[in-house]
Amino acid sequence: MSVRFAIEPLAKAHKRADFTCGNDRIDSYFRETVSQDVKRKYATCFVAREIATDRVAGFYTLSSSNVPLNEVPEPLAKKLPRYPTVPAVLIGWLGRHSDYAGQGLGEALLFDAIKTVATAPIGAHAIFADAIDDSAAAFYTAFGFTPLVKRPRTLYLPVTTALSLASP
Repeated sequence: MSVRFAIEPLAKAHKRADFTCGNDRIDSYFRETVSQDVKRKYATCFVAREIATDRVAGFYTLSSSNVPLNEVPEPLAKKLPRYPTVPAVLIGWLGRHSDYAGQGLGEALLFDAIKTVATAPIGAHAIFADAIDDSAAAFYTAFGFTPLVKRPRTLYLPVTTALSLASP
């Protein structure tokens, strides 16, 4: 995957106008809003750029976050300190251009996000993902994410578990 694509921070040189993943909300966010979120420090954005063409093939965003401890599924919550919230990083948006479907790019983006979070010099117990629909929730669930008690499309994965999944 790394030979064909470079995953790098979003830059002005990345052409976003023709990005289409098949979900209008994700497409619109990436084309029109993501740079404002990055500028305001609401999120960081990383893009997968096809090296041969410089075409943006996918992206994801990360933001600092937390979740109330009482929303974490009980089997996970009972192992955590009794602080009111769990420190986390949120994968707010993740999209793969429809032209690259079936090539493992969504998985590569997820694993890159996991690696980025796990190696960051900041404490975060978990990675959360906000799934935009049931298909996206199924994608995250396939990699071990667990739905939150009160928000089933917000999924939770401890960083240590995530890192073991993303390691070769």
